Amino acid sequence: MGQVVATAERVVRAPVGRVREALADYTGARSRAMPEQFSEYRVEAGGHGSGTRVHWRFAATSKRVREQEVQVSEPEGALVESDTRSSMVTTWTVLPAAGDSSTVRVRTTWDGAGGVGGFFERTFAPRGLRRVYDDLLTRLERELVASSSS
Repeated sequence: MGQVVATAERVVRAPVGRVREALADYTGARSRAMPEQFSEYRVEAGGHGSGTRVHWRFAATSKRVREQEVQVSEPEGALVESDTRSSMVTTWTVLPAAGDSSTVRVRTTWDGAGGVGGFFERTFAPRGLRRVYDDLLTRLERELVASSSS
């Protein structure tokens, strides 16, 4: 059994503060930016940043669906989502980029399966998760750009 790591990075055309605010807004911007792989999305407690608890079903594939209860914390400027039902932890960081843009980095880790199944999980799961995160950040950027022009 080994740790699986999935990472993604994208420049979002919005200032750091607005991007951090949107990522931490689980009842508003974040909920609207979630791609179709996330279903049954609901905020169980809080709704903004640290202390928030969110439930969703994540469909990595049509056959691999994971029920998640996520607890949010904000250590040292990061946004950390820890699944209380598994070893999965996702860390979001937002850094300044050129102009009025931000670089968003996301890193997810979990304890993977062993053997042949684990090999395939470590090989293919990070790529699939990277696509999901890219879609989420595209939607979030669209949300931020639309809200700044209205």
